[in-house]
Amino acid sequence: MAFVDECTVFARAGRGGNGSASLHSEPYKPLGGPNGGDGGDGGSVVFEVSRGLHDLAWLADHPHQTATAGEPGRKSNRDGATGADVVVPVPDGTVVFDERGLLADLVGEGARALVARGGRGGRGNAAFASARNRVPRTSEPGEDGEEKRLRVELRTVADVGLVGLPNAGKSTLLARLTAAKPKIADYPFTTLTPNLGVAGSDADRFVVADIPGLIEGASTGRGLGHRFLRHIVRCRALVLVVDLAAVDPQQDLATLRDELTAYDPELATRPSIVVGTKADLVDEPAEIADSLDADALAVSAMTGDGLDELLERLGLLSRNAERSEP
Repeated sequence: MAFVDECTVFARAGRGGNGSASLHSEPYKPLGGPNGGDGGDGGSVVFEVSRGLHDLAWLADHPHQTATAGEPGRKSNRDGATGADVVVPVPDGTVVFDERGLLADLVGEGARALVARGGRGGRGNAAFASARNRVPRTSEPGEDGEEKRLRVELRTVADVGLVGLPNAGKSTLLARLTAAKPKIADYPFTTLTPNLGVAGSDADRFVVADIPGLIEGASTGRGLGHRFLRHIVRCRALVLVVDLAAVDPQQDLATLRDELTAYDPELATRPSIVVGTKADLVDEPAEIADSLDADALAVSAMTGDGLDELLERLGLLSRNAERSEP
């Protein structure tokens, strides 16, 4: 099944039940008063984060979410039953937009957002009784529930994000650092959706995300740039992955940093390290890595050189990023 990170949902809340205009009727009591109950409120549509979901595929296959209507009021002052809410499970990191803009940003197990509110139930005639009108014969109709067209996006939540140009070796690196099995091939744009893996020991585990490759102009939408870049926003820390065997690794790193800054200036201040991959394909990998950044690390996913040190640095990066969060 294909990974789905955006979809359109049509949410319809339930209509409120009508109030009752019943009048008390009983033998030998010809002047019975009003006894109509209120209508029940309509059910609402609610999104709730569930850890068991990893994308929006189910929601894309079920775009119409409709809550039930409230029951009408009845005689003998009996109120109608409230309509049942529809609770829609969504993955962690789901962002919801309506026609006005951002509606909800759901992060964390159990996070909930009411995306379409049910209509209010109408009042029965008993609620209108007064000294001036002791036998009201009218009641209120229930209100319509909200109907909304929602744009739903998933922004991957991870401790560390692997970011780089296409074919920089991010997926191979993820496969060596974690138990994840991403698709790996020797051509650009092999990865079109984020891949997640868990690295570290049992006592110090962290989630690593392999973000699809970025190209120059990604911040303006080129090469599905906006779809890829939005996943980076959720990562606490970044690993800027550069191919040491590329024609110009320094320029590749500069392009990567420029695109991140252009998309979201805050990403430029996000805790990060620079990692040079494919060290086995160049003669002086350490020197090339030093030319990229003073603290850059040269690694080879094929031979395993530098991976142990990288794993330690990623664990430290993840812990420091978590402590620095407000």
